[in-house]
Amino acid sequence: MPRILGIDPGSRITGFGIIDSEGATTTYVASGCVRIKGETLADRLGVIFDGITDIVGTHHPDEIAVEQVFVNRNAASALKLGQARGVAVVAAVKAALPLFEYTPAQVKLAVTGKGAAAKEQVQHMVRILLNLPKAPPQDAADALAVALCHCHTRQTLVKLGGTHARGGRAGR
Repeated sequence: MPRILGIDPGSRITGFGIIDSEGATTTYVASGCVRIKGETLADRLGVIFDGITDIVGTHHPDEIAVEQVFVNRNAASALKLGQARGVAVVAAVKAALPLFEYTPAQVKLAVTGKGAAAKEQVQHMVRILLNLPKAPPQDAADALAVALCHCHTRQTLVKLGGTHARGGRAGR
């Protein structure tokens, strides 16, 4: 039963979500947010690295899925987000775990059936798909959606006997 850690990187809040996957059944394990505090960007990046490292050490995932950076109009924000994402990727690499990447549209499509779904729709579907009593906070829901996206993609690849194009293995 693979355990998947989904990460929704952010320079102020990084969401995480952990699910177990067995066939067509997914089970919620944990979710939350690494709230980033620090005076400098370097301090904040260190908090993200330590937070992801602690989550990996506590929950022992088999694979990590990370949302790719969405570039909007603000280049400075996109650069900070890219650095936050990079630190999360380094934490996964340091843990020697297979890493998979998905665009925001891929994640939304996998969870809601629409690649342009609103954040509230993602939260609602995460709650339904994981049979949660209430919707998780937005950043945690986004991270759980990343994990669910990987779970669905992984199941398809295992059935086809293929491997993921971005580095990891499908049938670990």
